Parts: sequence; C-alpha cells; structure tokens
Amino acid sequence: MNAYDGLAMARPPTRTATDFGIRLAQARKAAGLTQMQLADLLDVSQQIINYYERRASNPTAAFLRKAAEALNVSVNELLGTECKPTRKPGPPSLLEARLEEVRKLPRQRQKFVLDLINTILRDSGHAGGNGHNQAA
Repeated sequence: MNAYDGLAMARPPTRTATDFGIRLAQARKAAGLTQMQLADLLDVSQQIINYYERRASNPTAAFLRKAAEALNVSVNELLGTECKPTRKPGPPSLLEARLEEVRKLPRQRQKFVLDLINTILRDSGHAGGNGHNQAA
C-alpha cells in the first residue's frame, strides 16, 4: 500500500482562482474545514465549493450569506470589501471616556450614576428614564 491509497487526488487548477475563491478557501482553511465539510454545512455538493473556490467570480447572495455564517466571517470579508467607518477614528468623546470610568466603579456607585441619568432624561422628556436601573 502506498501513501496515496485511499486519498482523493484533486485535479490541479487549470487557471488561477478568482479573488473571491482565494478568500473563500482561506476562510475555509482558517476554520479548519475541508471542502466536503463546508459543503455539508451549507447543504451543497463538494463540487459547488470547488467551483466557488476555483472559478466563480459572481457568488449568489444566498451562498455568500450562508458561507459567511458557516465560516464565522463577514460577507464583506469574503467579498474583499471594507465597510467605511461611520465616523473618523480618533480619541473617545468626553462622554465615552466618562462612561468608561463609570464602568470601573463599584456596582452600587454605577447604580447611583444610572439613576441620576434616568432622572435627568425623564425630567427632560427623553426616553431612557424608564426605570431600568441595571448597572453597566
């Protein structure tokens, strides 16, 4: 018996994989899955996974969504697109910095601060003063 007995030998690619296919294969391997295992998770054939990894440049929305979920990555990661941040990165606002300091306080002090915020919001007519007094 030689080292190749029992192993399925895949045909070498005849052309370069698409960018999408490369990202899909990388995500699959990073998840520790074979093409067959990913196919089982997505309820498709191994040939479909092979097609998407080697030739397809236009995956369906349904395939993208299911593959991203199964591989624990975002659709944007598979597509190679980046979401633009909603705001410029930079130092936290004064409010964010203060909230982070409040998170470090003992629970009883956090509750006091939260009660104060709820009272102010309620008195100013804004939602939020709804009596939820859970500490951060």
